[in-house]
Amino acid sequence: MTTTYDFEDTPSNYDDVQRQGGQDAVYDPNFVPDSVKSFVVHMYRHIREKNVYEIHQMCETSFQTLSERLFKDTPWPSVEAIAPYVDNDHVFCLLYREMWFRHLYARLSPTLKQRIDSYDNYCSLFQVVLHGVVNMQLPNQWLWDMVDEFVYQFQSFCQYRAKMKNKTEQEIALLKQNDKAWNVYGVLNFLQALVEKSTIIQILEQEKEGLEQFTATDGYDYSGGSNVLKVLGYFSMVGLLRVHCLLGDYHTGLKWLQPIDITQQGVYTSVIGCHIATIYHYGFANLMLRRYVDAVREFNKILLYIYKTKQYHQKSPQYEQLLKKNEQMYALLAVCLSLCPQTKLVDESVNSQLREKYGEKMMRMQRCDDEAFGIYDELFSYACPKFITPSAPSFEEPLVNYNQDAYRLQLKMFLYEVKQQQLLSGVRTFLKVYSAISIDKLSNYMEVDEPTLRTILLTYKHKTHSVGSDGKVISNADIDFYINNDMIYVVESKPAKRYGDFFLRQIAKLEGVINDMDRIKLE
Repeated sequence: MTTTYDFEDTPSNYDDVQRQGGQDAVYDPNFVPDSVKSFVVHMYRHIREKNVYEIHQMCETSFQTLSERLFKDTPWPSVEAIAPYVDNDHVFCLLYREMWFRHLYARLSPTLKQRIDSYDNYCSLFQVVLHGVVNMQLPNQWLWDMVDEFVYQFQSFCQYRAKMKNKTEQEIALLKQNDKAWNVYGVLNFLQALVEKSTIIQILEQEKEGLEQFTATDGYDYSGGSNVLKVLGYFSMVGLLRVHCLLGDYHTGLKWLQPIDITQQGVYTSVIGCHIATIYHYGFANLMLRRYVDAVREFNKILLYIYKTKQYHQKSPQYEQLLKKNEQMYALLAVCLSLCPQTKLVDESVNSQLREKYGEKMMRMQRCDDEAFGIYDELFSYACPKFITPSAPSFEEPLVNYNQDAYRLQLKMFLYEVKQQQLLSGVRTFLKVYSAISIDKLSNYMEVDEPTLRTILLTYKHKTHSVGSDGKVISNADIDFYINNDMIYVVESKPAKRYGDFFLRQIAKLEGVINDMDRIKLE
């Protein structure tokens, strides 16, 4: 039987009963305002009825409204306080606590005890999904938020734990006592278990053969079953990409994403936060692996999508994060195009925005001097993920902060690559001018001897090629060459002219003019 989404009215009087004493009142975890009672009762009922539409509305609208009105600077009521209103349902209480901790992280600074409790709650929730009988349909947005928040809290805990200098004796004792909390192996094991138990990789393979309808239904089960395990498994592949990027293991991260065809629309594009996180980490991983063309192509697509649709997400709780990631991806695109000038892959609208934001810096990045090196450093530091050191700290005196160690290592590796590529920029400049030139002549121009020039040319070949995800060698060069009898022959790739795109843009403009003219009433 197909699930029907009935549009029942959710209570509109959430703010009728506000906390006595206003925001200045002392937080009482056991005090449950009537509006919260009404919220949890309705949410519980909609989950039992598998009413995905109403659950989504309550998570995205009602929960945010109540948080803004009643819990701006305090946590929500404790799970023990609301449990009697939902029949003490174990699974609902786990889901409520997941939202409770997410709100806490967003609005307040969690204590070490709360960080550990949140991890324990995720463990219990994922254990139920993996080993229990879950008969729920939850919105994709909520399921993505679970995976996204799980990885974010892991990252946040690693950063928090690495700042050892100002830790109190109680905090150090608690860290020693709970050494399994947010352990990197535990986090990876849960995400991998969700992927494997959901059989999502096999489902996506079968879908290519027309035997499954996962993407067509956005992962929802319209035959009365549950979407929770399958969709959590799907989003966990993106979660694994993100975790491995934070660890600096880009090959493994991209390997986990391989079952998802990011050249096509998919379930990952149904949630804007997931769409952006996927392409941001995919692009960054490819940048670090010197697969610049793949990075540029996907950054261009997502930036064009955001450019065209961001006005529709202004009321979304994720809007600020969307804008931040948008700016970071423009910075990464500027880096990619400076290292690998492939402007033919970039849409006119995106290129215009890029030149406006980073045009001057990109010109300076073409030079081989310390200023250019400093700009690469600045853009990388602004746009990179918050790298983590997953290992437990040393509790021996003196206590030191090591939260910046992973970032410094990745920055060092990136700048080492930039330094090598800057040495090759002279070769590219000459190759752009000639279609054929002798090695002797080029070595005179570059003021190096012939063996050194051959080494530089070989290095250029190496740096403009990389190994793709399928193991084949791919070229990132806009200019290639071959050597025959001490002569260098240059092959420059000619961009195909996009007449179709030009005409489509002009047609759209003309339609706009005609519509404007139609609206003018002639007197």
